[in-house]
Amino acid sequence: MSKITRRDFLKTTAGAAAAGSLGMGAGLLSTQAAAQGQWQPEKGATLRVLRWKRFVQGDEDKWLENTKAFTAKTGVPVRVDSEGWEDVRPKAAVAANVGSGPDIIISTFEDAHQYPEKLTDVTDVCNYLGSKYGGWYDVCKDYCTDNGRWIAVPMGCAGNAIVHRISHLKQVGFQEFPKDTAGFLKLCQALKAKDLPPAGFALGNATGDGNVWCHWLVWAHGGKMVDTGNKVVINSPETIAALEYGKQLYQTFVPGTLSWLDPNNNKAFLDEQIGVTANGISIYYAAKNSPDPKLKAIAEDIGHANFPIGPVGKATELNLFFPMMLFKYSKYPNAAKAYLAFMMEKEQYEPWQQAAIGYVSHPLKAYEKNPLWSSDPKNLPYSNSMKVMLPNGYSGTMGYASAATMADFIMVNMVAEAVSGSKTPKEAAERAQQRAERYYKV
Repeated sequence: MSKITRRDFLKTTAGAAAAGSLGMGAGLLSTQAAAQGQWQPEKGATLRVLRWKRFVQGDEDKWLENTKAFTAKTGVPVRVDSEGWEDVRPKAAVAANVGSGPDIIISTFEDAHQYPEKLTDVTDVCNYLGSKYGGWYDVCKDYCTDNGRWIAVPMGCAGNAIVHRISHLKQVGFQEFPKDTAGFLKLCQALKAKDLPPAGFALGNATGDGNVWCHWLVWAHGGKMVDTGNKVVINSPETIAALEYGKQLYQTFVPGTLSWLDPNNNKAFLDEQIGVTANGISIYYAAKNSPDPKLKAIAEDIGHANFPIGPVGKATELNLFFPMMLFKYSKYPNAAKAYLAFMMEKEQYEPWQQAAIGYVSHPLKAYEKNPLWSSDPKNLPYSNSMKVMLPNGYSGTMGYASAATMADFIMVNMVAEAVSGSKTPKEAAERAQQRAERYYKV
C-alpha cells in the first residue's frame, strides 16, 4: 500500500483555475483547443495505460481495437494492462507516491481526489469534449474536478440495476418489478417462501456491487455519511431505519453473501442459485452471448429495473464511477491527452459501448442517442446511470476524506455488521461514525 500521508492527501494544487474553467460553452475554448490536433504527441512518445479488468469481453476487445487505431493514426505505441478493481486503487496510490508508473490509470470512484496535486490538469481535454458532445453530467464535476480544474477525464460508470428473473416474479404474483422498497422486500420474501432462487447481494468488500447497493440502502431511507458541511452524521435515526430494513432483506438472501466480492453474484445468478441481485449488465451479456442453450434461455428471462425508491421519495442510486487520470510524472502528456480525447470521441466511444452492450454508461450527454439503448429494451435501465446517480461523498464535498472513507468500505461494513446480526444497527452505526470521523477530522 502507499505511504502517502494524510497531510500529502490534503495538499491542494496552488492557484485555482478561473471559475469558468468548469463550463462547457464554446467560449471557453480557443480556436486551437477546438481542434484535436492541439495535442501533438511528443517525439518518440510511448504510453502505458492501466485499467480495470473487463467484466464483459466486448469491452476489452473494442478498447484494445480503438487503442490500435490511435497508434495507427498517431504512431504512438500504447501498452494496456488490466488489473482487478481492488488492485488498481493501491497501484495508483503507489504510482502517485513514488512518481513512477503508467502514464494513465483508469481507476474507480474519487481516487483522483486522493492525490490531486500529482495529476496533470486535463481541463483542456474535458472542455473540448464537453463542448462537442453536449456537456458532462453534473456528477462528473464532483468526481473529476478540484479547485476549478479537471484532474481526470470521466470515462463513465458501470451502471447498476436490479437483475431479476421475470418468470419468477410472475410466479409469486408480481406483474412488474416493485418500484418502492416496501414492495421490493415483499418480493424477496415471496421468492424465498415459494422456494424459488432467492435474492443475493454482495456484503464483502466489493468495490462495485457492495458499495452500490449498500449506499442505496442507506440513502433511500434518508441516511448519509456526512451533511453538506462535511460533518459525519451516519449515526442517525434514518440510518438505523435503513439497517432495520436491511435486516429483514438479509433474511431472504442466499447464504454466503458476507464474503461475496464483485464476481460472486454473477456466477450465482447464472448458476441459478439466486434470482435477484444488484449488478451491471454483465450477467445479461454473459447469458446472451453464451453458446449454452440453458444460459440463452436465462437471458430471455432476465429483467433489469432501476433501484426501488425508499422513504425519501426519490432516486438514490450510486454507480461505480471511472476516472481516467494522467499523472504528472508522464514524459508524454500531449500524447496522453491525445489518447484520452481520441478514446472519448463518438467514432470510438459509441462502438465501444455497443460492443459491451452498455456495461459502461456514458458521461457525455450526446451519447444518450447511442442506438444501443433502443436496440434492446433490457439495455434501457442502464442508459440513465450517470444522470440519476449521486456521488459517493453525498451530501458533502469530494476530497481526501470521502475517498478514504470509501476505500475503507465503512458503509459496506456497517451494513454487513447490522444485517447479519454481528452488531445491532445502533452499534454498527456508532462504529461507522467513529471510523469516518478519523478521516473527516484530519
